[in-house]
Amino acid sequence: MKNIRNILNSRFKRNGNFFMELTQILGFKPKNILYFKKAFTHRSMNLKDAEGNAINYERLEFLGDAMLSAVIASHLYQEVPSGDEGYLTKMRSKVVSREHLNELGKELNLIKLVESKIPQGQFGDNIHGNLFEALVGAIFLDKGYKHCEKFIFKRVIIPYVDIEKLEGKVISYKSLLIEWCQKEKKTFNYNVYDDTGNDDVRHFAVKLSIDNKIVAKARATSKKKAEEKASKRAFFAFQNKISKMLE
Repeated sequence: MKNIRNILNSRFKRNGNFFMELTQILGFKPKNILYFKKAFTHRSMNLKDAEGNAINYERLEFLGDAMLSAVIASHLYQEVPSGDEGYLTKMRSKVVSREHLNELGKELNLIKLVESKIPQGQFGDNIHGNLFEALVGAIFLDKGYKHCEKFIFKRVIIPYVDIEKLEGKVISYKSLLIEWCQKEKKTFNYNVYDDTGNDDVRHFAVKLSIDNKIVAKARATSKKKAEEKASKRAFFAFQNKISKMLE
């Protein structure tokens, strides 16, 4: 532990500011600041402890993901007694979707606390959700389940978990569009290609065709994001028709 403390303390040059900014986000003072320093250490720092284990937020991200799922699942189980397993699983997925976690991380501006050798402008959107999960994992290790649950209620459940709104929320526009095309016996094709242009970060562009007609175009930093973006645009173009399938 002493080895890790020395490594992290040498890297976090703004210890006083880090503690104050972190306390403001958490709403309480952490007991062991090391958990939180680790939660904001990016793998690009290439830090290792005396045993050669990596020091970064990725393991805390795994733990935080599990804690979020457990607390959200418990809440939905209590709030929707009529919901079966499939319904509850779908609703939980909407709350802990990557898109939503990224929004939570951005809202708290967690990226400002990160120690990294990569410029912030080169990170993808998922860094925000990853940090939020790592923060939840650090809270669990530092304060235990009850404090972790309280934080999740404050930052996730109370402001964002509205059962009626969640029921109408789309998790994947691509899946929904494909389902509609298959039901209506329409052909569809995602034509994805590199589109770097003048950007520093590699981009992909996609043309979405339905019945051999291009209905939407989009570009993003990954093929998956580009396809989802194009699918969302196509969804709104066919919203009235697709909505009938959902009724």
